[in-house]
Order: sequence, then C-alpha cells, then structure tokens
Amino acid sequence: MTEINKQEIDAKVKEGLPFQHRWHNRFHLEMPFGLINDPNGLAFYNGAYHIFYQWNPLGCVHKNKSWGHVQTRDFVNYSIPELAMWPTDEHDKDGCYSGCGFVDDNALRVFYTCNAKDENGVRTPAQRLGTFRSNGTVRKEEIAVPTNEKGYTGHFRDPYVFYRRGKRYFVLGAQTEGDERGCVVVYREEAEGNWTFLGELKTKMTEVEEKFGYMWECPGLLTFGSHDVLLCCPQGLEAKDYKYQNLYQSGYFAGHVSLDSMEMYHGRFQELDRGFDFYAPQVFNHEGRYILFGWMGMPDRDEDYPTKDEGWMYSLTMPRVLSLRQGHIYSKPAKELRALRIQETAVELDAAETKRVAAELSEGAEILLDVTMGKAQQMYFELVYGLEKVVFHYDRHTQVMTIDRDGMKLGGRGKRRFKLYADENFSLQLFVDRTAVEAFFQHGEEVATLFVFPEKNILPEFCLTSDKPMESVSGRVWELDSFRFHGK
Repeated sequence: MTEINKQEIDAKVKEGLPFQHRWHNRFHLEMPFGLINDPNGLAFYNGAYHIFYQWNPLGCVHKNKSWGHVQTRDFVNYSIPELAMWPTDEHDKDGCYSGCGFVDDNALRVFYTCNAKDENGVRTPAQRLGTFRSNGTVRKEEIAVPTNEKGYTGHFRDPYVFYRRGKRYFVLGAQTEGDERGCVVVYREEAEGNWTFLGELKTKMTEVEEKFGYMWECPGLLTFGSHDVLLCCPQGLEAKDYKYQNLYQSGYFAGHVSLDSMEMYHGRFQELDRGFDFYAPQVFNHEGRYILFGWMGMPDRDEDYPTKDEGWMYSLTMPRVLSLRQGHIYSKPAKELRALRIQETAVELDAAETKRVAAELSEGAEILLDVTMGKAQQMYFELVYGLEKVVFHYDRHTQVMTIDRDGMKLGGRGKRRFKLYADENFSLQLFVDRTAVEAFFQHGEEVATLFVFPEKNILPEFCLTSDKPMESVSGRVWELDSFRFHGK
C-alpha cells in the first residue's frame, strides 16, 4: 500500500490552478495531474452539490484509487479540488473503488467498495460506509457487507443507494460464478447498519442463451413517476451496426421493478451516450431533477489519450438533467451552464436556401442550431482545426448519424454510427471545449461525448454544409467562460 500525503497533494493541486496547458479543459472538471475516472458520491448537502470522483494522484495508471472532491452551488463556481479519501487499511489497501453519496441524519454519507487482494491476486470486495467531515476528508466507518456473496465472483462492487416505501436499499454490480454473467444484486436495510441480501434482480437478460456481458458495473436505480430505470455498464457486448460500438457500454433498461419478486419487466437495453468517451455515469436527485455526471474516458484504452504524456488523464462530463419519455431517456445540459455564455460575443446564425454556414469558435464555445432541411439529404457538421477535423454526418435517407474522428492525427480515432430520426427539422446543441466535445441531438434524444486533441494550437471553425440547399438555418454561437475555482 503506497503512502499518500493529503497535505502535499492538496498543495500541488493549488499550484496547478489555473490550468496552463492548451489541452486542459475550461468547463469540464479535471485535475492538474494524475488519472481521474468514475464520478462518485454525488449528493446535495448543506446548500451545495458535492462531487466525488476516482483519482490516482500519484500517476496516470489505474492504481492507488482514491477519491477527489469538489463542491459547487451553481455548476460554474467550484471549490479547489481536494483529496478526500485514499487507501489506508487492510480493507481498501488496493483501492477505494466506486460508490455513492446520500444524506442521512444531517450528515453527508458515502458508501463505497473497498478493494483488497491477496498474494495470488484474489479480490475481497467489501462495501463500506463513511461520513464526509468539515476538514474535507471521509471518516471511514462500518463494513456493511464484508465480502462477495456465495455464487458471485470478486467482481462485486459499486453500491448505489435508493429508497422504496420508506426503506433503504442498494444495488451492486456483480458477476456470477461459473458462467461469469453480469448482473445486479440488491440489499435492503433492516435496521441501521444491518443489511439483508435479497438476491439478483432478474431481467430478460437472464433468460437469453448468450449472456449479456460478463460484468455490469456502476448500477443505479431511478424512478420517473410510475416507471423505473436501471442504469448499468455491461462489459463484453459484441459491437453491432448501430450500437455497442465502444469497448464497454453505458446504458439502461426502462420498465417496472418489483422488489417482492425481485424482477424487472423492461424494454430493450438503450445506450446513454453515442460517443467515443463516456463511461461509468452516476445520477443523483435534487429537487425533482435527476442530474448525471459521466466519466469522459474508456477503460483499457489509455493509449487514446495523449495527455498522459503531460501528466494528467480524463475529465468528467458537464452535468446533464435526465427525463424519461415513452421509455427513452432524454439528456439536456443543466440550465445553470447558461451562465457560462458571454453574451456580448454571441453570433447569430440565420440563413435561408443555403448549402453552407460557418462560424469561427473561441477556445470554449456553445452552438445552438435548428435546421429545416428542405431539399438537403446529406448534412455535414464539422469542427475544423486547420488541416484536421471531426465530422458529424447525417444521412437523411438512412436516418443515420456518423461521427468520424479519422481526420485527427492524435488520440483516439475511428467512427461511431447510430440511428437518429429527423423528419424535416434537425436540432443540435454542441459544446466545444479545448479537447472535450459534447453533442446533444434532437433536443437531447441522443447525446455523444468525445475527445479531440488538435496537433497544433489552432482555434476551431464550425462548418455546416449540405448536398442540396437547406430551407433555413437558425441559431446562435456563444463564447463560453471557464469554471472558476475558489479557496475555502
């Protein structure tokens, strides 16, 4: 177990702010050094949103998993990031893995997976509670579940607390022994600190001959009115023409959960994001809003991220607000992010019967666009960095959106293709940070998250072209301000 010094690391974070490197993002949460991944412990407490996340402060490798922490009241102004939790004992000596946050008895509690391995590499996963303290650290407390249950492997992790009929429960991502099938299991709290294992939540995926992934990470259970949504990240799905195109997937089942029969009646598995760089989302509820943060990255693809050579890796997405319509999740950027818009720099996009619209972008920009397609059958939305570019291509004949990064020289490349229905009107809201890009299509019906790493220090140009004249193009482009970090 590597010795970690909070005071030294916190001081080094302060020294690294504000960011100086041209690849460091301005309105996406990231660290000046080390590797971050899963958002954890999301909660609203004492007048502020608290955001924890996996962090290795000692290097750009998946080791020394600790928790970083920031808080914000408005998703624009943030506290300076701090180290909140790190491996300290025999339970979590090999990593403080992912978990959730919740408020209980006027305290901010966290619930996470401790990871410990023996000399043969065999895991003993334990689920542990803790309390966030005013000094910025988590006091580690009782072990709620000391190890994996019988019939499940050591891949038994990522607790997420939810409530039903006045009772507290949590779900865990798990893997069955023998056939190594991914699934979700459920626990119920009988008395404070006493949890009963209810078993596996049965889904349609249990009934299919071919297993639906070998591990379901980062589960969550949400309720939208009378409907339930089970979030999970299945690993091991085979890529299809228009889905499952990342190494690992993030998505959901929508339907109804019975905790009496331990079954979920649901529709098909749907992806939360169609881009290259999105995984391990976590969602929390505040005042009726389900707010999502995701990890901008992908496990086991570290070679796609050249910032590793500069001493840091990965970001978190912007906060997204989720809604459920006809069994499908829509995602929209949190309205608080409008405060980043620099109104005096706004550029109006207004054209009719045109085949081309273009706008120069700053180092942080938001593009809001509505297109009445008219005669156009092929549309190309491009981010052009000198001789490099990323292309979003919409084919109206096939109703297919293709995202193509092969025009970039550095970082991950390739294409992503997915179905997107647009009859006459096409809507796009595009956020372009220094390297992080988030695209919201058709008012949030689909979302795509991706990184681009321009070889040269060139501000991008946004260019929309079509094969035939578009009837009308309207919208606006804003320069976006950066997040602001403030000391205590």
